[in-house]
Amino acid sequence: MSDEKKGMITILGLGPGDPALLTRQAWAWLQSIPEVYLRTAQHPTVEGFPQGLKIHSFDELYNGAERFEEVYSAIVERILELGRRPEGVTYAVPGHPFVAEATGPEIVKRAREMGIQVQVIEGMSFIDPVMTALEVDPAPQMALVDALALGGNYAPAFPPTFPALISQIYSREIASEVKLTLNAVYPDEHPVRLVHGAGTADVRVEELALYQIDRSTHTGLLTVLYVPPLDPDTSFESFQDIIAHLRAPEGCPWDREQTHQSLRTHLLEETYETIAALDENNLESLKEELGDLLLQIGLHAQIAVEEGEFSMADVIQGISQKLIRRHPHVFGEVQVDSAPELLKNWEKLKEEERKENPSNHSQGLLDSIPSILPALSQAQKYQERTARVGFDWADIQPVIDKVREELDEVLQAGDDEARARELGDLLFAVVNLVRWYNVDAESTLRETNQRFRQRFRHIEQRAHAQGHNL
Repeated sequence: MSDEKKGMITILGLGPGDPALLTRQAWAWLQSIPEVYLRTAQHPTVEGFPQGLKIHSFDELYNGAERFEEVYSAIVERILELGRRPEGVTYAVPGHPFVAEATGPEIVKRAREMGIQVQVIEGMSFIDPVMTALEVDPAPQMALVDALALGGNYAPAFPPTFPALISQIYSREIASEVKLTLNAVYPDEHPVRLVHGAGTADVRVEELALYQIDRSTHTGLLTVLYVPPLDPDTSFESFQDIIAHLRAPEGCPWDREQTHQSLRTHLLEETYETIAALDENNLESLKEELGDLLLQIGLHAQIAVEEGEFSMADVIQGISQKLIRRHPHVFGEVQVDSAPELLKNWEKLKEEERKENPSNHSQGLLDSIPSILPALSQAQKYQERTARVGFDWADIQPVIDKVREELDEVLQAGDDEARARELGDLLFAVVNLVRWYNVDAESTLRETNQRFRQRFRHIEQRAHAQGHNL
């Protein structure tokens, strides 16, 4: 055997659990070999192996590792090592070697790079008997999800309008983690089904509410969770399709006529209406206004798709990468011990972004703050941005003194033009005082306006009740 082509690795699928569901090819191969290496011996099919077959397993690796990735990596390295032997190695995994099986694809990829011959003996995956137990067809769309990956997320990474099959619900702890992740989208009472032992004589289907899945007493190594879809109009993908339909030739004439520029006023109006719902602390109104605001974003993204400019996926990827890049203390190894240190690091990251983007080379620190912002918000943004690089008072007393100084200058102004200029300086100084008290100037003035409106409305009502007209 040449150095370029040596040894052989056979990856064999053991099927879902019942030894009778082994393929004829798998059974014939197991009869022809002296030994087999198992990812885990905790599988019902092992009991039906041919007599005399020597069995090795990697179960001991699961006990000493903190993460499954470590176990899988160690298994891959060991199988590659065994595969270089003249007699090669047979490595058997539950189900199908390429369905919900992390080690199979990696072994094949690495072995081919190393010049080791690989053969794959397929097995029935867990999906087939699970679908039989559920009496459900996975077509036309079903999400196949690993519970270990899902449990580590804060929200599901698949559309809720898809039914989902979640494998590796092997313990109540894993079920609890999966439940918490799903709760970000699905209600507690959402009906789901746990399938235990699919592909064995002991198959069992439990129908229960989502909040109950970590209370099942039947959960084990062969447990799978089936999550039926939510209503058709609950996913972001469905929402995009509705907008695309509105813009299609057979869609709405008004929506088809819109451009990026024609939608500017609508985007601004919906933003202010969302803020108004926040001011009123009206959650029902906020839910509706956020939808209207999302519609504007969806329309702009759809127009961009039609014009070949960018897609919604580009928008989402851009903001996702920016969030990860600007939060190395969350997604990376950077240690941040205080809020001031966090802000300094934030400005440093943004400065690096400006250097990397040729179009931003000439931009100053304040140039990225929109000129269309309300004046109070813009003033506070200017002050916050410059304070991050040290352009600020050391304590609050000079800030208070500055307000008094600007008020004196207003009172001493000699004409209307000078008075207007000094009033602007006074407002700017007051915004800085507001910032020092960790209050948002725009929001606090809006709240004051709201209180004034309510009080004046009360006066109007009292006057009207007494027969007076203000």
